[in-house]
Amino acid sequence: MRASTVGAALKDAAARDKAFLYDGDDTITFTEFDQLTDRVAAGLLARGSRRGDRIGLLGLNTAQWLAAFFGAARIGAVIVPLNVRYREQELSYMLGQSGARMVISTAAIPDFDFTEFFAKFRPQAPGVTDYLFFGAEFDELAATPAEPVPDAAAPDDPLMILYTSGTTGRPKGAAITHRSMLASANAQADHFAMTDADVLLGHLPFNHVGGITCTIMAALVSGGSVALLPAFSPDGALRAIERHRVTFLGAVPTMYVLMLGRPDFADHDVSSVRLCMAGGSNVEPALAESIRRAFPGAPLYGLYGLSESSGACVLSPVDDAPETVARTLGVIIGDFEARVTGPDGTAVPSGETGELQIRGGCVTAGYWDMPDETAEVFLPDGWLATGDMVAMEPDGHLVLRGRKKEMYIQGGFNVYPVEIENVLTAHPGVAMAAGIGVPDDVLGEIGRFYIVPRPGAEPPTEDELTAYCRDRLADYKIPRQFVITTEVPMTPVGKIHKVQLKNDYLQGSP
Repeated sequence: MRASTVGAALKDAAARDKAFLYDGDDTITFTEFDQLTDRVAAGLLARGSRRGDRIGLLGLNTAQWLAAFFGAARIGAVIVPLNVRYREQELSYMLGQSGARMVISTAAIPDFDFTEFFAKFRPQAPGVTDYLFFGAEFDELAATPAEPVPDAAAPDDPLMILYTSGTTGRPKGAAITHRSMLASANAQADHFAMTDADVLLGHLPFNHVGGITCTIMAALVSGGSVALLPAFSPDGALRAIERHRVTFLGAVPTMYVLMLGRPDFADHDVSSVRLCMAGGSNVEPALAESIRRAFPGAPLYGLYGLSESSGACVLSPVDDAPETVARTLGVIIGDFEARVTGPDGTAVPSGETGELQIRGGCVTAGYWDMPDETAEVFLPDGWLATGDMVAMEPDGHLVLRGRKKEMYIQGGFNVYPVEIENVLTAHPGVAMAAGIGVPDDVLGEIGRFYIVPRPGAEPPTEDELTAYCRDRLADYKIPRQFVITTEVPMTPVGKIHKVQLKNDYLQGSP
């Protein structure tokens, strides 16, 4: 019988007296981490935290962050994970909307002091009555004498209020439960036959399901280890892979681009990697091929998931050919269900484009204290409307067409940017491509695509890109505008921030 709360899952794992976390020069076993979690839980109780309280957690990927997370989970508190890039506007909104009463934060990161920030910020979050900082203060809390602390949470209690990354507008807090997070983590671990011999790279931010569910929880339920990287850098990731003999490498496409772009990539020994996983956005065929060449012993698989599904819900089958992985998202995993629906909510025939909907144990409990938004996305019969447009092939593979809200209508034809982005990134001079629809007096909307040239290559011209698309796409899909740029805005988890691109355009930015 599998554990149905995070606290119980950690207790089960504590029977394995083997490495769980590699944090800098320290190695922490499952047993040691379980004992640390008990001390942190006791310390939180001593400070007045109780089941159901919301605790904001802001920091880098460290063992202290995880101890705070698991300690809070053990007493039944609800974690509100916050990114270190957030500032006044995001923090005041998220802490206020969630009703947080405590914040545990890093004291500082390069170029920013959070102790000074929160000293001035406190009047904007009157509901927060307790602030604690990682470092000596947290070490004191974690030294609280403690017997094993009983698991106070129930399986369907909220575990996290995880705010959406904002690619679609105002953040909404997905209420991830203990049961839903473990359902996703177990389905992923089963799908990839993860074992206690696996070592995962912990570089995806923990305030995102890629970091906390697909990495930490997947390792927890399979008995694997995690090499922690406080924040992603291509050099740091490659050094950690080599030092800790990482076997399971999960990253968003942008991170692969940055790692592969390192001039010293070939100097690093990455032969331990048995599996590469790419999620967060579509893996363009050209990038998929580059990843396969860079990690020759490791097949590449796609992952699809979102905050509202607690983590992975669609993965590439392990026997998929490389061409299939590059072309599709994968298939539904575990005992979850998937369907593709039209505008009227009924299923569309195989091969036709519609909205992807997911049902199963991974689906979260809705949006925190947002009943109207919850009703729009979490349907009465248990289906989650993802907002992603896909086509389902006869064998169940899902082909991404784009975000429902990203689609634009050019001259009366529906256009999904991801299809054009896949074509553009196959061009030898293109590293990244991002498309949006913008107003046009004649066609209603037209495609405007931002192009980041490939390092070391001659930047393509607009005429060259137009001709390239004309040879490969229907005429109504050909972008009418190209912007050659050195960078595009990114969300904190490494996705291209299309909302910002659209807003910048509407505000007159080039």
